[in-house]
Amino acid sequence: MLTHVVLMRFKDPADVPEARDRLEQLAPLVREIRSMTLGLDVLDTPVSYHLSMITRHSGPDELAAYQRHPEHLLLARWLRPRLADRAVVDSVDDDPRQGADDD
Repeated sequence: MLTHVVLMRFKDPADVPEARDRLEQLAPLVREIRSMTLGLDVLDTPVSYHLSMITRHSGPDELAAYQRHPEHLLLARWLRPRLADRAVVDSVDDDPRQGADDD
């Protein structure tokens, strides 16, 4: 499984609830999203992002299909102008290096 993590910092934090709602509505529309978890920042530190999104996909091809999906593209057109910053990490859960003995 591929885990796709996106951290979002908004220009105006007042946009966060609507962004969360729109993302929640997206998940059931896109079959390539195996699961989605959204998290709101609760500490509001100087280095905090406002919203996190974690999606899971069967692999890179499924992630790419999600990113090309018309509903995702529509949401991205609304979301991107509202973002001050974002960070993305894509990782494979069954990394063969995990659990390897240290030499």
